[in-house]
Amino acid sequence: MIHKYTLGGINIVLDINSGGVHIFDELTFAILDYIQPPLSENCPDNVIEDLKSDYLVEDILNAYNELYELYKSYSLFSSDDYRQFAADDAVLNAPVKAMCLHVAHDCNLRCSYCFASTGDFGGGRKIMDLETGKLAIDYLLENSGNRRNLELDFFGGEPLMNFNVVKEIVKYAREKEKAYGKNFRFTITTNGVLLSDDKIEFINREMSNVVLSIDGRKSVNDRIRKRPDGGGSYDIIMKKFKKIVKLRGDKEYYVRGTFTKYNLDFANDVLHLFDEGFDQISIEPAVCDEKMDWAITPDDLPTISAEYERLASEILRIRGEGKRINFFHFMIDLEQGPCAIKRLRGCGCGNEYVAVTPEGDIYPCHQFVGMKEWKMGNLDSGILDNKMKKYFAAANLYKKEGCSDCWAKFYCSGGCNANNQIYAGDVLKPYSLSCEMQKKRIECAIMVKAAMALNEQDGN
Repeated sequence: MIHKYTLGGINIVLDINSGGVHIFDELTFAILDYIQPPLSENCPDNVIEDLKSDYLVEDILNAYNELYELYKSYSLFSSDDYRQFAADDAVLNAPVKAMCLHVAHDCNLRCSYCFASTGDFGGGRKIMDLETGKLAIDYLLENSGNRRNLELDFFGGEPLMNFNVVKEIVKYAREKEKAYGKNFRFTITTNGVLLSDDKIEFINREMSNVVLSIDGRKSVNDRIRKRPDGGGSYDIIMKKFKKIVKLRGDKEYYVRGTFTKYNLDFANDVLHLFDEGFDQISIEPAVCDEKMDWAITPDDLPTISAEYERLASEILRIRGEGKRINFFHFMIDLEQGPCAIKRLRGCGCGNEYVAVTPEGDIYPCHQFVGMKEWKMGNLDSGILDNKMKKYFAAANLYKKEGCSDCWAKFYCSGGCNANNQIYAGDVLKPYSLSCEMQKKRIECAIMVKAAMALNEQDGN
């Protein structure tokens, strides 16, 4: 199974199962339209007959031989070796290694597109107490099996509204991790309104990563990311974000925005953030009910595809000037990539990864929070719905509708389980709108890698 396309003037062929990426000339690229596995050693007569008016027969034979050698080395039309893992649910079932800790179901912004009902997840505004936070740490430590490195994301709402509890939870986790032989990696996601010098110092010391929420240009950000009084947030947060990033040094961060129908020219928002001094950037599509004014619809896909292509071109330009920029959705490792299990089931939602609410309720992930039918248990009762955990462990791409035949399957792993459930009505039914945007991002990401490799080869 292969996927071939031309982008940025480069003929790219992705071998789906091996993950191999090939850059071909026009002739070799054209021959692929005529052949299917199993390939024979000799070039088919119809290939020669159809192409000889445009190419020399000798060149056609040489190009076909190149393809045949790739086929013999399992780099082209390779077999699917991943399906064997998908059949073994016991292999896919894993200890919990990551947690999204909702320390605040409250927020000091009222973002229009917020999937969390402007911070309270539809359940009323509340914050987590320290005892619940400690129970969450204990739960993660005791259910992580032989996993040494544990991930914990302080989330909301807005977690800085409960910052003292955040600090105490970190302190408690650091005290406990040595006894368990574990290592915590903390992340915090913040809108930045409450950032102050003391918070910046703590975050930069204790957090392995920090996610800073801003949508890009002031006009774009302030149209959606409003304060309760209706005012915008851009002027409040921009200078604070610049300060925290400057003081982080080489520690991880990224600024994360959301684009809507209002800013389908979102590449301009990426470039604006870059011009403001940020080089780790994510601008992601809003996923919401298509009835909303700002909702992205299938009619917007051509515009969005063109914009991703423009963004890829701009990133190549910036890197060609010797500057550093990473766009989150274009970061693909074509040499190693994720392990086989991660390729099959993605983020580990409901299996390796869970979310915990201020009341101590356990959900498969932060986007399932508030959907009572998906509640897996509670920290106080110690009850975890293992049947649901096994369901998510087994919810791999081979069980999702249409995924096994999709060329992008090993990059998206069947899509976001929560979005599938909310917008397609079933965890095992991928949300088609998200699929199409994801596929375009993958094509652009591979093209960027290919173009950079060609530039290095040419010595540029």
